[in-house]
Amino acid sequence: MKTKVYIIEDIQKDDKAIEEAAALIRQGQLVAFPTETVYGLGANALDGQAVNRIFEAKGRPNDNPLIVHVSKKEDIEPLVLEVPARVYTLIDTFWPGPLTIILKKAQIVPDETTAGLSTVALRMPNHPIALALIDKAGVPIAAPSANRSGKPSPTTAQHVIEDLSNIIPMILDGIVPCQVGIESTVLDMSGEVPTILRPGGITLEMLRPILEDVRVDETVLKPLTKGQSPKSPGMKYTHYAPKAKVIIYRGTNLDAMAAEINRRAEEYVSKGKKVGILATDETMDKYKKGHLISLGSRKAPASIASSLFNSLRGFDHIGVDVILAEWVEEKDEGLAVMNRMIRAAGFHVINVSS
Repeated sequence: MKTKVYIIEDIQKDDKAIEEAAALIRQGQLVAFPTETVYGLGANALDGQAVNRIFEAKGRPNDNPLIVHVSKKEDIEPLVLEVPARVYTLIDTFWPGPLTIILKKAQIVPDETTAGLSTVALRMPNHPIALALIDKAGVPIAAPSANRSGKPSPTTAQHVIEDLSNIIPMILDGIVPCQVGIESTVLDMSGEVPTILRPGGITLEMLRPILEDVRVDETVLKPLTKGQSPKSPGMKYTHYAPKAKVIIYRGTNLDAMAAEINRRAEEYVSKGKKVGILATDETMDKYKKGHLISLGSRKAPASIASSLFNSLRGFDHIGVDVILAEWVEEKDEGLAVMNRMIRAAGFHVINVSS
């Protein structure tokens, strides 16, 4: 299969390309498209066979639920049993945007989309191309990230091309990188206590003024226990991983953390290994060995989040054997950054004492 790539500079001018993509969705085919978070790999959420094509293209286990994307808030009503009043408050505050809300699903949503769960994850993306595609398709679009399963999520069309070229029929190229750069926050509103299952661009601190009782699920920074089923994408398997082994060094003292990374880097280099160091602006001058990439300033966790996946893919292009990464504080978007990083590392975290 030869993949068509359409560069979308203007929604009106490039209307035919978006209509062609929408027709593919209606026909049960796949289309990769930009959102404000990452690129999504979309299919008709109400067509179980089309949804299965997503899993096949990604090489993704089908016990991992998908997020259903809509272009208007009223489009969620046929997909769920009910919409509680405070969910409408969340929608009015954060949609369109990087917030996914889990509710009890209606029968119209197939099990393939929800991995057999009784709930469905819903969001309205804040990107003109995504909204135009969903609107023209006339159906909700199920879309995980548009990458091969387990790899860093794509924030540019080139990332999608690297992973899925000649596997899917079409990619819509939004030209500029995805602004948020990490997947949406997943908030479970199907039970009594609102629970963040996956942190993202809408932070705990942003949600608390609306949901005083909101909590963060214990699995956000820990693996699922044996036999525990994932309620959200990104919970069960090693995700977001570059080709190299990733090791995270956790500490509150930046000097001590950098010193330990330097010591480990020396060890790997002495063994002939090519080392990458994932640092921050505050620590870049502390390192002596390895290929350095800074995620940005610790004072701007949203900026760190937006550069994370591109940085991990950057190490793939350099061809390092191991990546030694700094822990960042789990405040604001920092929680989402560490949620992704520890899964990229397969939960390999080394604590550094001060």
